[in-house]
Amino acid sequence: MAVGLGPLPTLYPVPGFELGIASAGIKRPGRKDVVVMRCAEGSSVAGVFTLNAFCAAPVILAKKRVLGPVRYLLTNTGNANAGTGEPGLAAASRTCASLAAMAGVDASAVLPFSTGVIGEPLPVEKIESALQAALDDLAVDNWAAAAVGIMTTDTLPKGASRQFVHEGVTVTVTGISKGAGMIKPNMATMLGYIATDAKVAQGVLQDLLRDAANKSFNRITIDGDTSTNDCCMLIATGQAPLPEITQASGALFAALKQAVFEVCMEVAQAIVRDGEGATKFVTVQVNGGATHQECLDVGYAVAHSPLIKTALFASDPNWGRILAAVGRAGVAQLDVSKIDVFLSDVCIASQGCRATSYTEEQGAKVMAEAEIGIRIELGRGTCSETIWTTDLSHEYVKINAEYRT
Repeated sequence: MAVGLGPLPTLYPVPGFELGIASAGIKRPGRKDVVVMRCAEGSSVAGVFTLNAFCAAPVILAKKRVLGPVRYLLTNTGNANAGTGEPGLAAASRTCASLAAMAGVDASAVLPFSTGVIGEPLPVEKIESALQAALDDLAVDNWAAAAVGIMTTDTLPKGASRQFVHEGVTVTVTGISKGAGMIKPNMATMLGYIATDAKVAQGVLQDLLRDAANKSFNRITIDGDTSTNDCCMLIATGQAPLPEITQASGALFAALKQAVFEVCMEVAQAIVRDGEGATKFVTVQVNGGATHQECLDVGYAVAHSPLIKTALFASDPNWGRILAAVGRAGVAQLDVSKIDVFLSDVCIASQGCRATSYTEEQGAKVMAEAEIGIRIELGRGTCSETIWTTDLSHEYVKINAEYRT
């Protein structure tokens, strides 16, 4: 059940960026599971990647190649090519080389991306057999089809788009993402692709993506698991007739930054809304921290607590579980007598204990909603952080218990 997530919005084409989709039948015959993306020559490309030590073979290759001239991005679903050692690296390299040969570019100009089951050999021949069809399908208006093509356990495709006008020129930012489980990104999300036709120097683009990811993809969690395959890419094709952005300042950069941040936030929150088995979309806001890190520590302690997540699923206002999570977050010298906790606008705990005005009926009414806010006031400083998460349902267990069957 996707919480508040409807059909894809309008996804504006980005000049200089094309997408093609084909079927390799990796996990299921006939399923569109290979996506090829082509960047205009001279595009700048930035990436953020998983910090999981068991990072997948395609991540290893993509990290090495992203600073060079990039022309193609090759994505397959149904197989993660993770935990596959040297054979996995060879398989990822071979698929890139095959695409490069067909497209007439150097193999180093192709970045691979995979998502799916960990530990299984990549079905190279199946992927190779679908490459020409994907190349033949390349078009600037294929964003929606590509959003479907990169899905795994997602129930709905995820995408967002923004446009702004600078000095009479329209600039476009469009992005898609996939992910519904194994979500506690430590850089980006399961897979995300964002493109703009602005011209941006690579270093500026990399910093922009890192900042955007930290405020969006790095603030979502479904189950606390960081994938082996997390990647998010930002491509600037330079096709808009505007000067190159060479530093993080000025009106053009500010407008681009806002558009990129908005697209990242929308597709990141869409992942949470489509979390495996999710019935609630939960915003955890922590205010009054002495540092941003302690706000994050408290927020994640609440967002990751199985006891809180199951209470959310049951619509049970068991507020004591929230206090317990805050208390074990590891904040040094935490004065619980200064802490207030709210469910949406209902104060459930004040100065470290049950609020005198609180009633169980108030809490139950909030918990019955599909979208819930948990706000924690630490009373220690001026820092704040916000995290988005889900409840934990029977369906989440079922999906992951049966994932390989």
